[in-house]
Amino acid sequence: MRTSSLSRRAVLAGTAAAAALTTVPLLPGRAQAADSAAAHAYRWRTAVIGGTGFVTGVLFHPSVRGLAYARTDIGGAYRWDDRAARWTPLTDHLGWDDWNLLGVEAIAVDPAHPNRVYLALGTYAQSWAGNGAVLRSEDRGATWSRTDLTVKLGANEDGRGTGERLLVDPRDSDTLWLGTRHDGLLRSTDRGATWAAVSGFPGTPSASGQGVTFLVAAGRTLYAGWGDSDGTAPNLYRTADGTTWKAVPGQPSGTSAKVPIRAAYDRTTRELYLSYANAPGPNGQSDGSVHKLRTTDGKWTEVTPVKPGGTTSDGSADTFGYGGVAVDACRPGTVVVSTNNRWAAIDTLYRTTDGGRTWTSLKDAAVFDVTETPFLNWGADKPKFGWWIQAVGIDPYDSKHIVYGTGATLYGTRDLKRWAPQIRGLEETAVRQLISPPVGEAHLLSGLGDIGVMYHERLTASPSRGMASNPVFGSATGLAQAAARPAYVVRAGFGDNGNGAYSNDGGQTWAPFKAQPAIAKDAPGPIAANADGSVLLWSFVHWDGTKYAAHRSADNGATWTEIASFPKGATPVADPADPTRFYAYDTDTGTLLASTDSGLSFTARATGLPSGDSQFKLVAAPGRSGDLWLSAKTNGLHRSTDGGATFSKIDSCWASYTLGFGKAADGADHPAIYQVGSTGTITAVHRSDDGAKTWVRINDDQHQWGWTGEVITGDPRVYGRVYLATNGRGIQYGEPV
Repeated sequence: MRTSSLSRRAVLAGTAAAAALTTVPLLPGRAQAADSAAAHAYRWRTAVIGGTGFVTGVLFHPSVRGLAYARTDIGGAYRWDDRAARWTPLTDHLGWDDWNLLGVEAIAVDPAHPNRVYLALGTYAQSWAGNGAVLRSEDRGATWSRTDLTVKLGANEDGRGTGERLLVDPRDSDTLWLGTRHDGLLRSTDRGATWAAVSGFPGTPSASGQGVTFLVAAGRTLYAGWGDSDGTAPNLYRTADGTTWKAVPGQPSGTSAKVPIRAAYDRTTRELYLSYANAPGPNGQSDGSVHKLRTTDGKWTEVTPVKPGGTTSDGSADTFGYGGVAVDACRPGTVVVSTNNRWAAIDTLYRTTDGGRTWTSLKDAAVFDVTETPFLNWGADKPKFGWWIQAVGIDPYDSKHIVYGTGATLYGTRDLKRWAPQIRGLEETAVRQLISPPVGEAHLLSGLGDIGVMYHERLTASPSRGMASNPVFGSATGLAQAAARPAYVVRAGFGDNGNGAYSNDGGQTWAPFKAQPAIAKDAPGPIAANADGSVLLWSFVHWDGTKYAAHRSADNGATWTEIASFPKGATPVADPADPTRFYAYDTDTGTLLASTDSGLSFTARATGLPSGDSQFKLVAAPGRSGDLWLSAKTNGLHRSTDGGATFSKIDSCWASYTLGFGKAADGADHPAIYQVGSTGTITAVHRSDDGAKTWVRINDDQHQWGWTGEVITGDPRVYGRVYLATNGRGIQYGEPV
């Protein structure tokens, strides 16, 4: 499970339903209603890190050399530009209200029409998430038309590495098939404009199941994997006429073949290769197998490279499933499969050139070059082959060009030995914290889901130091800088050597706190440093939402004491000008609390403010004491200029989700303010140069990136530059044109 995922909730009870639909033309994105804040021209780019998330599918076009597509669990879809050797994002036009569509459940291409591509979108299938949608394009994703479904898809749920669940019928390009998790099999006869449930499909939908795990064509016959078998009932069906679906005779059974993961067809030998596991993955698999079906006579052969269940050299159980499978269009009988969830012996790719009689592990001779994305050294100067390998592709025009997706990148080779990330342009980071320092080499520090904290000495190259080490974090939960001593930075998160650390060189090198409160082990939360860096406040929130007492340190983390008067779970905010002052906003009661004794105690000031939402955010304007801004979502934006004693509501916007500051415009008496919020009918990115009296929209309909309500900050050294956190599209930064 991606740590960047939204929290999981109870699965929606579902029934098979017709999926039909609202069709919306999109040229080139789904244009939203005009906002009252006129848009100003900005150039938007992604700060380069390189991947960082789960690449769940990769698909080479069978008819066009150099054309490929990739999908991710929360970060949209991409098209490979072979000349530029980079990925082009295809779904950045999806806006705030469409946040659930940034997860891509499946991709399909039409071999007979090279410019057509289809996406099945929907991140979560839970009751609190919106329905899925299908996008269709006639120009390789430059423009889209959209059909909203009446069923939910689950691109960031278990089984997201299976597939593809979307297929163009080889007998009729107007007919598409879509396998769903909880609503059976759907079909469209008008190129995805409308959809209806397929009657008579043998699989019985389940509210908590996987449903159809893949659809694949073997000649003119279609096959569908079914993920809800108990290991004895059929889990592979086929149709030769597009009407009647039947179980495939003789198919494998048992634990090792319980869930069909992926399938690939060798058109020359007319054999269908299938990977299986005992769970859909990417986690939870401990058994699996690989089989092939000779479609000419129905003969099944098990061709599993290595059976799970052995023992490694250190005595660990070698358990795993099988994931990706790809056939070589140039060389009959040449196939590549991946293991998945193999933590003891480490995952690998196996390759056969004789139809599965013998296999070679490509990991054994692999040489990795990750200089373009140093974080893949994982703080140990040693890249790993990868994990969560369920997406594998072989270039149909180059047998030695193989790619595979992992939980953090997409690796590629051109000679079966040397591997490097083939990830340029694909950025999937879920961003949690951003700081733009007022001095120093780096204009940006970031706290990220899954890959800790990074020091961005350049925005156009992956950070050379990779993930901050000593300790190495998984997900960061806090990042703060002393306003009057910017060389001092602290961070919090889930680490390998303590969950908190400090830096005296602006975030270039780190050391763990000498001690940490006991609760920090399981619930590290946001952290703050006062203006001169002499005092730290650390708040604690467990992943399940449980809040704990904050702690204070006045000796750089050597000792900690509990702060009884600090609201549990609140985010501490340091006054940027007065080192004796801290603030906290109690979202449970709508109360602003302040400390004037360097965080030793807090007392209530303003009360009766918006409450009931832990995502309300309090920030302090730089260079001033007591200038506080509260983003309260649809309860609006509120400001205090007296240290939280009183607040007034800003009437220039009606919704504010996150807010930050940057260098003031020439002649302005207030820092530039950047906000994700609403001044008119839509939620967008805005800038104000006059203290929030007026706003201009600075993103456009092609640059929206789904949900962007986590954090935004301006650059204190470059007027107009803004850094924006996304939940799956990395760090976006914009500058005036």
